[in-house]
Amino acid sequence: MKIKKGDTVVVITGKDRGRKGEVMHSLPEKGKVVVEKINLMKKHVRPKKEGEKGQVVEFPSPINVSNVKLVCPKCNKATRVGIDRKGGKRIRVCKECKKTFA
Repeated sequence: MKIKKGDTVVVITGKDRGRKGEVMHSLPEKGKVVVEKINLMKKHVRPKKEGEKGQVVEFPSPINVSNVKLVCPKCNKATRVGIDRKGGKRIRVCKECKKTFA
C-alpha cells in the first residue's frame, strides 16, 4: 500500500468526494485508511456511571484505499504514486511532476 500515516489525501468517490484530509491510521492488511474528518460515523454510547448521561459520539471510519488519491506536496494535485529504487530503498514518486515524497 502506497499511502502512509501523515499523508494528505483527497477522496475521489463516495459521499465525501472532493474533500481533503490527513491520514490518521493506515490498515494495510485490510486495504483501508482512516482520514480525519472524512467518513464520519455516529455511535450512541450508554452511560457508564449512575447519573451520567448517554451521548452520541462522532468518529472517522476506515475508507477503502482505492477511494482516495494522494496529494503531491510539490504540485498540489491528486496524483498516482510510482515506486523508484535508490540505494536498495523504495522511494515514492509523483507520477505528475516526478518529485519524490518525503
